[in-house]
Amino acid sequence: MIEKTITVVNKLGIHARPAGSIVRAATGFKSKIELIKNGNAVDAKSIMSVMMLAAAKGTVISVRADGEDEGAAVEAVVALFENKFNEE
Repeated sequence: MIEKTITVVNKLGIHARPAGSIVRAATGFKSKIELIKNGNAVDAKSIMSVMMLAAAKGTVISVRADGEDEGAAVEAVVALFENKFNEE
């Protein structure tokens, strides 16, 4: 299991488009991938779960993956956050 903490840095936070980007990236991996906010873990492969995080700019989130491609999975999801979901 690998876990990395990241801060939401894009202006609008995790709204529909970034949530869709996270889900698309996550579904490309076999590992179980979760996003964790304030101790609440949600499935990163579920658009509704990701949107329910209601993560605004400045929110600290952990990305956790467990499985055969866990390292690549965490890095792919974290890269989306670091690139501000290509919105800015």
